[in-house]
Amino acid sequence: MRGFSREGPGVRPVRDLEIRPQGGPISAEPRINDRIRVPEVRLVGPNGEQVGIVPIAKALELARESDLDLVEVAPTARPPVAKLMDYGKFKYESAMKAREARKNQAHTVIKEIKLRPKIDPHDYETKKGHVVRFLKAGDKVKVTIMFRGREQSRPELGFRLLQRLAEDVEELGFVESRPKQDGRNMIMVIGPHKKKAEAKAERAASRAAETEAEADA
Repeated sequence: MRGFSREGPGVRPVRDLEIRPQGGPISAEPRINDRIRVPEVRLVGPNGEQVGIVPIAKALELARESDLDLVEVAPTARPPVAKLMDYGKFKYESAMKAREARKNQAHTVIKEIKLRPKIDPHDYETKKGHVVRFLKAGDKVKVTIMFRGREQSRPELGFRLLQRLAEDVEELGFVESRPKQDGRNMIMVIGPHKKKAEAKAERAASRAAETEAEADA
């Protein structure tokens, strides 16, 4: 970028300003071994024991003697904290734990049930059964009342039906989103009391108990 100085009677150019990037690339990987460039570290042993503050050269020597890595675990501490560990093994075990956590993670699913304001008793029981099944599985349920023709002038019919359904399943779920009009429809969301993971664990335990009972029979 070129500018001008107005000192003195004339105008003279000044040098281009050199803009240098600040800092370097950010890495999620901790610094290990020779990449740790500080005078001293607070050293932690492989079993979590506190060794104390030691010069970096001494910490690296202890790492070599133990056939371990020196890993900087708290770079912002003063002095930084470093630990003796098998870094390759640590990374592998961390990756496996993360994979297992993702595998066991259960996501809540939103199911949808559609009703008519003047639904007959049999159909209502059938639809309610679906809601009960979904809630037991730990899923949310979006209940939609569909109005047609003159039914649109009677929103109270849909409201009462949704209220009745919420009361019928209150042991399994709660009204997460109160009834609201959405065009020709009225919508309510019922959330499960039990989380998806809890429901999944209960089903697994129930199946195991049934299998054991059949084996004993």
